[in-house]
Order: sequence, then structure tokens, then C-alpha cells
Amino acid sequence: MIYSPAVFPFTPIGYLGEGTMKRYFYVGIAVILALAVALVVYGTWLNVSDEKQIARRMDERVLTLTGARVKKRYLRPLVEMDAARLYSENMADALALIEGRIVEMYVAKNSIVHKGDVLMRLENDQIPLQIQQANATVRRIEAALAQASNTYHRQERLMAKEATSKEKYEEAEAQYTAAQEALAEAEAQRAQYFVQEGRQNVISPVDGNVLLIYHREGSYVQGGTPLALVGDFDRLLFSVTLEDKNTRHFSVGERMTLRFQAQSMKKAYDTEYAAGNLGRSEKIVATIKEITPPLSEPAGMRRVVCEIDNRARVLEPLTYNGVSMQAGRDHECLAVPLSAMTDASRSEVFVVEADGKIQRRDVETGANDGKYIEIHSGLVEGDTVVTESFEGLDNDMRVEISVEEESTEKQQKGGER
Repeated sequence: MIYSPAVFPFTPIGYLGEGTMKRYFYVGIAVILALAVALVVYGTWLNVSDEKQIARRMDERVLTLTGARVKKRYLRPLVEMDAARLYSENMADALALIEGRIVEMYVAKNSIVHKGDVLMRLENDQIPLQIQQANATVRRIEAALAQASNTYHRQERLMAKEATSKEKYEEAEAQYTAAQEALAEAEAQRAQYFVQEGRQNVISPVDGNVLLIYHREGSYVQGGTPLALVGDFDRLLFSVTLEDKNTRHFSVGERMTLRFQAQSMKKAYDTEYAAGNLGRSEKIVATIKEITPPLSEPAGMRRVVCEIDNRARVLEPLTYNGVSMQAGRDHECLAVPLSAMTDASRSEVFVVEADGKIQRRDVETGANDGKYIEIHSGLVEGDTVVTESFEGLDNDMRVEISVEEESTEKQQKGGER
């Protein structure tokens, strides 16, 4: 049978030529590559478009934050101390000046004593014997001196009459002189024993209270052994080294208020409170006694020595943890809330610029009162600073600030209405 092209317009594949097959293959490959390239281009366009949209949205996003105005405020500088070591200048041990046994106690713990009061008495068995022997020696030498004196004066009279030799006179004179010296030595030795006898009394070295008694009646102690601790806690001292910025508003004679953590108000010596005190609620006042170097001299660090009025007997010479000290008078200065500081060194803040964007800014700070901090440079009055939620903040972010003081004033006005 003969097939006609008019009847069968399509040529079977098997009848296609080799060249035709290659053309179809290359065309297919080109179509696939074109589709792949189109997909890549379309994906890239989508990514770029999304990034632009995200960037536009981030740029248009406005964060709502709390802030505060930079303005002048009255501050009372506050110093936070990790620990303060209190000490007394009138605190000393009563010592045993000789060895002996404690035979009598005249005081008890917390007894009020004065310098020179007898606290207890020791007994040394050797001292009475030594005094007795010294008395016997003095009497014997006094007798020898009396005999030497008679002999010397007799030789002196005979010498005047030329009735004795010069050798006998000089011998009598030498014996008389030696007897005088021997008596003086014996009396000095006896006086020393009397001093030892007096040292059997243990006396208070200072005015104050008997804080501790180390040894009880019947104990045998060596010379130099501490027997009791006596101290006057009416005035206690402490010192603290501070940066100049924290001391420049202090002055010698200024009264400061101290605050102690409740758990640190311990009593190691178990002293009694004074009558009329408020215990841990007592207001503790300290007075600045010394600032070294003086404020008139430039210095980066200064040592401040304070004296505490402790007549209520609330404190003792101990190391107290977590102590704060606040000035008794305030001063006017440019200040911002402490919460505006973004770093531990208190040297950076976020400032809201006129266009509503924030910028990180370096500042120089001074003293603080626990709520506000003094600004020496980096900010001017009227600036607005962020006071919360610093995490994730960066330069040029757009923000909407709710100023703390303005919000408070509006609430108060609204309540009055």
C-alpha cells in the first residue's frame, strides 16, 4: 500500500532524521534553562522586594518608650559602701603586768569603768617574801651604815687633832660611802618589790565599758596576758575612699545620715543599748572629721573620715556590710534619673533627637542620690533621655517617648478635675 502525505500529514518519529532529533533536544534544554533562570530571577526579585519592604517597615516603625527631661534638680549625694569598718580610738586590753593567780574580780561584763579603776586583783606568792627579805636587807645595811658613820666621824675628829693616820681616816671614809651606796641600792630593790606588789591590781587602761573578760577568778596568768577588753563606744570612726566627683559637695563638719542593712546590725560584744534608744530604728548620724587631700587640692580620689555619735549604743566596732551614707544638705545641679544610664560605668544614655530618632551619647556624671544622677557634660537642660528597655535599641531608631514627669503631672491634674 502506498501512503500519501495528503492523507497522513504527520511523519512518524521513526521516520525523522537524526538532525531533526538533535534540534528538538536542544530546544528542550534551552526551554528548561530559560525556566530555571526565570525562577532564579523571580526569587531574587521577591527577596529584594521583601527586604525593602521589611527595611521600610522597620524604618517606619515607632517604638513607644518611657523617658525623662534633663533639668535642674536638688540632690543629696548618696554613697553606697559594700562594707564599713567601724573602730574606736578608746579601746584597749587590760593586761596582767606580772604573773600570778586571779584571786578577786571587781567588775562584770558591761560594767562602766574609768581609766585607772581596779578591775581585778592577782596574787603572786613570791612578792611578799621578796618584800620581807628586802626589808631585812635594808635594816641590816642601815645598821652597818650607822656603824660606818660613827667610825668615819670619829676618825674625822681625830684627824683634825692629828691623832690618827691619814690611811685610817680614808679607810673609814670609804666604808661610810660604800654603806650609803649599799643602803640606796637595797631601798631601790625594795621599792621595786613594792611596785610589783602594786601591779597585782589590774587597772582599766581607758574610760568605757568592760566588753570582754578573757580569764576568770582562779586562773593563773603570765605577765603581759590580756585579761579584759575595755572600750568607749560613744564615738566610733570609719573611713572610706571615694572618687572626687562623690566628695566635691562634702565639707568637714557636715552631718551625714547612715543606713545599715537590718541583717547586718549585729552585736559581737553583746553590749547593752543606752536608755531611750530606738534600737535598729535609731537614726545614725555621722560627722565628717577629715577629707584627705583637702578639697582645695586637685585629686582623683579622696579619703573621708567620719565620726559616729553612738551614745545610743546601737553600733559596735565591727565591719558592717551594705552601708549607705547620704549628705545632710542638698545642692542644685543638672540631673537625669539613674535609670537613664545604659551601662554600669554610668557614662552613656540614649537621647531623643528633634526628628524623633534616638542616638547613643557619652556623658560625664557626678554624684547621685539613689534616684537621680548629676550630669557634668554631654547633655543640656531640656534634652530627653530614654529611661527603660535598652535591649535591642540602636542609633537612628524612631521612638515615641512618654515623659515620666509629664505623665505624672497629667494624672494629677486629671484627678483634681
